Amino acid sequence: MRKFVSNIAHYIAESVIILDRWYSSLWLYIRAAWWNVNIGNHCQARGMVYFCRRQESNIIIGDKCSFLSRTTSNKVGLFCPCMFSTITKQAVLSIGNNCGFSGTRVWAAKEVIIGNNVRCGANTFITDSDAHTDDPRAGHDAPVRIDDNVWLGANVIVLKGVHIGANSVIGAGSVVTRDIPANVIAAGNPCKIIKDIKR
Repeated sequence: MRKFVSNIAHYIAESVIILDRWYSSLWLYIRAAWWNVNIGNHCQARGMVYFCRRQESNIIIGDKCSFLSRTTSNKVGLFCPCMFSTITKQAVLSIGNNCGFSGTRVWAAKEVIIGNNVRCGANTFITDSDAHTDDPRAGHDAPVRIDDNVWLGANVIVLKGVHIGANSVIGAGSVVTRDIPANVIAAGNPCKIIKDIKR
């Protein structure tokens, strides 16, 4: 009897996930159209994904991207939904194909380029700006580039002017303040190379 109840709970939970994914994915495309976001085919979401595109800026999302945006859609738990914003007229936020985001926030004032097959763990944050440009202590905006097959662990922060090379892994909780080459594992605050990945 106990196993039977457990199985029912599992099947109901799986059915809810399927319905949630269908409903949320529909709203993903509706919200993208509303904000004039160029989004590819076969993207999926769980929970509401938020866009805020400044006029004359561009947000481009490739095919087969996945957005976990509901608090419980990632087993780690998400602090907030996925949010993608451009804040200046010339800003570009470009995401490649087959990328995955979990409660990820991306803020582009100049240029944020994310390659193909990039995985962003729970509650990651990527920005090319200090945001408070009216404060003399803030520096100039600087582009961010994340190459193909990069994996950002949970709670990673990627700051302005950073280039992360292809196939690299950034450990959970890291703050990336400088370039990370391809094919390495890096972690820490500030993020530093731990070892090479043999390919």
